[in-house]
Amino acid sequence: MINIVNKLFGSIKSNSLKKYASFVEKVNKLEEVISQLSDQELKNKTNYFRSEFKETGSINKLLPEIFAVVREASKRTLNMRHYDVQIIGGMVLYENKITEMKTGEGKTLVATLAAAEDLVAQGVSAIMGADCSGVTGAINANVAVPNGILMVSPSATSPGLSKVADAGTFWRTAPSDAKGGQVLAKLALDRGISSIAVTYTNNDYGKGLAEVFEASFAKGGGTITASAAHEDGKADYSSEVGVLASAGGDALLVIGYIDDGGKGMIEASLDSGAFDTFVLSDGMIGQSIVDNIGADLEGSFGSMPGAISKGSAKFGELAAANGMDGSAPYVGESYDAAAIIALAIQAGGSADKQSILKNIGKVSNAPGIIINPGQLSYGLQMLAAGKDIDYQGATDVEFNALGDAAGAFKELEVSGGEFVTVGAL
Repeated sequence: MINIVNKLFGSIKSNSLKKYASFVEKVNKLEEVISQLSDQELKNKTNYFRSEFKETGSINKLLPEIFAVVREASKRTLNMRHYDVQIIGGMVLYENKITEMKTGEGKTLVATLAAAEDLVAQGVSAIMGADCSGVTGAINANVAVPNGILMVSPSATSPGLSKVADAGTFWRTAPSDAKGGQVLAKLALDRGISSIAVTYTNNDYGKGLAEVFEASFAKGGGTITASAAHEDGKADYSSEVGVLASAGGDALLVIGYIDDGGKGMIEASLDSGAFDTFVLSDGMIGQSIVDNIGADLEGSFGSMPGAISKGSAKFGELAAANGMDGSAPYVGESYDAAAIIALAIQAGGSADKQSILKNIGKVSNAPGIIINPGQLSYGLQMLAAGKDIDYQGATDVEFNALGDAAGAFKELEVSGGEFVTVGAL
C-alpha cells in the first residue's frame, strides 16, 4: 500500500504516507460488513453519524466508517467503487490540504467523500450545487438521496441526470443538454454550416452534449465528418486536430472549456490552418478566450443558456452595479438556484429538509405573483403573508416534472473582440 501511495503522492512525507495507508486499511476492513447492510440500514448510518457528532463534537473516530458507507452507496447507486487512491484523496481534502489527481484517477468520487464528511459535520438542509455533471451525479447519489436533501445545480447539464433515481432531491436551473444540443445544432444549420467536425471534452458533459448535437445535426440534414474526444490538461493538441482535419468540414464544433482542452483545440486548429470557423458550446463562451485567441476567433459563434427578458435585464443591471458580469455563463442560474432555496424555506416556514423539498416547485412555477431579481425580499414577504409566488428570476425559471429547467437560450457571436448577444433561440 505505501508503495502505491508513494508513487501517486511522492511529495508527502513518510509519516503521512504511513498514516494514509493505515487509514485505507481501516476502511477496507469495514467493506465486507457494510456491504451486508440493507439499503435502509445504509441510509440510517447518516443519522447515526450525525448523532455521534452532536454528542462528541468530532467525527475523526467515525471517518473510516463514513468512508466505507459512502463507498458502498456509490457501488449501489453508480456502480462505481472508490479505489484506495480515491480514499486517500478524500482524506487529504478532509485535512484541508490540496490533492492533485490526474485525469482518470477519480476526482469525482473523491469529491463525494469530502461532501459526505461536510454533510455529517454541519447537518446541512440543502445544497446549492454541484457544478459539473459528474460530481453532481455522484453527490446526488451518495449524499442527497440517502439523506433526503435538496440539491439545486446551476450548471450540471448532462442529459443523463434527468433519469437518475433521485426521490425528488435533484433540481437544476440550467437546462439539460438534451435541449442545448438541439438548439446548438439548429443554430449551426441556420448559419449555413452543412458539414462539421466535432471535438468534445472527455467527460459526462462533453459526451452527452456531443451525442445530442450529432443526432440533431444529422436529422436536420447536416453531415458529421468526424467526432473525437480530447483530454484536458495536455500541452499539445496537434494530433487530435490532425485526425479531425483529415475528415474536413465547414467548421469545428468545440465542446469543452475556455481555459483547458477546448482552447487548446482551437489554438492547434488555427496554427495548422485546419479550421478557421468554430461553433462553441456554452463552456467555451467567455471573454478570456477571445482575449487569448484574438482576431482569429472573429465570426465564431455559439449558444448558451440564458434569457432575454425583463428579469434577465434587471439581473444584468444588479450584477454590473456590484462589479459582476451578469451575462457570463451560469451566473444567472447560480443566483436563481440560491434564491429558490431561500424561497422554499420561507414557503414552508422551516429549514427542515422535507419541507424544502415539498415547497421548491411551489415557489418556482406558475401560478403566483411573479418575482424577478431585486424582488427577493418582496417574495419572502408575500410568502409570509400566505400568497403564492412564481419566481422567474434571471433565467425565466420554470421546472418540469423531473426538476429540469425548461430553459431559455441565447445566440452569441464574437464580434469586435468580444462576445455579442445576437438574439434569443
